[in-house]
Amino acid sequence: MAGERGSSGLEPGPAATPPRIAVTPPGLAAPGTADAAFVAVLAVVDLAPGAMVRVTNGDLDVLLANVPGGLLATDDRCPHMAAPLSVGELAGCVVSCPLHEGRFDLVTGEPAQMPTTGGLDADGIYHAPWSPSGATPKPEPPSKKLVARRLTRVNRLRYYPARIRDGRLEAQLPILPE
Repeated sequence: MAGERGSSGLEPGPAATPPRIAVTPPGLAAPGTADAAFVAVLAVVDLAPGAMVRVTNGDLDVLLANVPGGLLATDDRCPHMAAPLSVGELAGCVVSCPLHEGRFDLVTGEPAQMPTTGGLDADGIYHAPWSPSGATPKPEPPSKKLVARRLTRVNRLRYYPARIRDGRLEAQLPILPE
């Protein structure tokens, strides 16, 4: 890869850092990926630093992201209530869900902020509902909806092992039953 020219146009500038794959957090590989074949999902040049893209393979929606830790592939579904994370915002390595304002660290797979609805985290610890800064808190009358919120688990993200081959990002995607 050629470096950029300096201001004089004669000296080469710093070379671009080649893309790398982010480390899959231990124990968070998606089920069915261990023996799955690698599938080309996107040209690496189509995933700029700080960008995220949704790709679909059959019934599986995958979020591809280029974060400071590298390129990664995870479910394009919020681990709270399955909203598409690709519609959210990416700040560094943290993606925000567009539905309940949960934030998830794409490098660790952990929630960085629980959704506004609260619920159980992946370890079974309860987190109360909260309101965004400046918003008026909503009262929570006793109901089945409140009980359901208290029992809704916010899981960790799941990842699809990835690699770069011939300028393409490839991911191990399980074969889903028809």
